[in-house]
Amino acid sequence: MQVVCFLVVVFAGLVMLGVPKHHKGFRRHPGLTALLKSQWCKRLRSQLHQSHQTLRRSHKCSQVFLRSRLRQEDTPPRIVEHPSDLIVSKGEPATLNCKAEGRPSPTVEWYKDGERVETDRDNPRSQRMLLPSGSLFFLRIVHGRRSKPDEGSYVCVARNYLGEAVSHNASLEVASKCRTSSGFFLPLRC
Repeated sequence: MQVVCFLVVVFAGLVMLGVPKHHKGFRRHPGLTALLKSQWCKRLRSQLHQSHQTLRRSHKCSQVFLRSRLRQEDTPPRIVEHPSDLIVSKGEPATLNCKAEGRPSPTVEWYKDGERVETDRDNPRSQRMLLPSGSLFFLRIVHGRRSKPDEGSYVCVARNYLGEAVSHNASLEVASKCRTSSGFFLPLRC
């Protein structure tokens, strides 16, 4: 009986792999050929085939269900808080706000005048930090006579696998301190 079960298992494996019944190996073994032609074997083969088809259909259905469920729950990113124009004194901290929603949660990147902004995640020595909310924080605004690395037009871009959303432009201007008639220093453009 164990030999018969073994042969049936081998046969089932060959059937599943697609080896035809008329293969050379089957012709050489008359006992196996007789077993393969028996009603019992035909029923087993039919049941194995039906089980295999049922499993394939079940697997396909579960994949379709999961994909449709993911598509219904996932959403492309959208900007819910856009950055605003800022005028900041040299050496002072500043924050350009940006908040995005979507599912899965979008990643946020900032661009200044069309070029990607390097943040602390890219370079630990950077004076710019990407906050968990998506806002861009400047530890201190850098501004010199010849170079103005922080002054410019900024946008934030939120991305997930469904697409991207781009915020409105926000300008960051650096103000110099001017003495007023009363003797106070105010951050104004002089």
